Amino acid sequence: MSIVDDRKLKILAAVVDEYVRTGEPVGSKSISKLENINVSSATIRNDMAVLEQLGYLEQPHTSAGRVPTFKGYRLYIDELMTPHDIPEEEKQRLDEMLGGSDTPEELLVQNAATALTEITQCAAVVTNAVPRFSVISKVEVIPTGKRLYVILLITSNGSIKNKACRLEFDLSHEQLDFFTHYIEENLSGVSVDELSEEMFDKMVAAVSAYMVSLSPLVKGICELSEDLRQQELTVSGGEKLLSCDELDKMEVVRFIEHKDGLSELLENAFSGIQVKFGAENDSLAIGNSSLIVSKYRKGGKEAGSLGIIGPMRVDYKKIIPYVEYLTQRISSLMDSADDDMINASAEQQEP
Repeated sequence: MSIVDDRKLKILAAVVDEYVRTGEPVGSKSISKLENINVSSATIRNDMAVLEQLGYLEQPHTSAGRVPTFKGYRLYIDELMTPHDIPEEEKQRLDEMLGGSDTPEELLVQNAATALTEITQCAAVVTNAVPRFSVISKVEVIPTGKRLYVILLITSNGSIKNKACRLEFDLSHEQLDFFTHYIEENLSGVSVDELSEEMFDKMVAAVSAYMVSLSPLVKGICELSEDLRQQELTVSGGEKLLSCDELDKMEVVRFIEHKDGLSELLENAFSGIQVKFGAENDSLAIGNSSLIVSKYRKGGKEAGSLGIIGPMRVDYKKIIPYVEYLTQRISSLMDSADDDMINASAEQQEP
């Protein structure tokens, strides 16, 4: 028989539930009072001692009470937890907070983050890869000084990037017109997701054949496109983390200032609900924290992530269904918006 038998698993689940509810170390006496635990306090104490030896529980101080470790939470989430059902009236409230399929995509995700922060009282995390699905709508080169030009790149979803480039020579109107027309022919209407280094290498070779000093402008556009393709990470509700006594405030401040590790962690996450603990992952940077995140999709492709960061002691049974529901709704609304655009375009083309 496994050391972690059904009775011990039931006791571990009860300890997690009780600790999440009270925030206090859990003793055998409080567990023995629960309806679904039909063993003596002495048996519970022995089982809790075994669970502690196995690394699922720990004793924070000399009291008899114990709290779950991240290993205990992991087992609880993966095998023991029964997620809550979200009531229909609550789903309707969430839908109203999100907005409809006509809501701009970035606002849709922002509304979902606001809803999560309100419901969980934790910080919301969003990686927004939506710009990858937009197209280049305009590229302008604006003279701003002696041999100095600003490149303006605008996408269909409203993203605007700019970069200053200094050339070896001032460009004539004819040269500037040539470059503007060339870029418009080769980039206008191209999806941001399709931009590649190979494409820009060919463009550099083409414009260099006309005038070598134009190549820095192409390289500047290439750098701007790389910025567009990078995930944008936003953490909202950071004050919730700072006001949480269970988290180290200096670690929280460092995390808010430097989120690069978290961005990489989210980018490498698999589909479906992911739960990460600061105690097992240096990228999370806050020791006693947990990250609950799920990806949302557009047109069958991953478009970004939505989730929360809070202390390890959060109500996983409640929060996980909310994260799942909101990411599913975002995906559905984004796809509905695309269908509406396709239908509208088809109607316009009908005689």
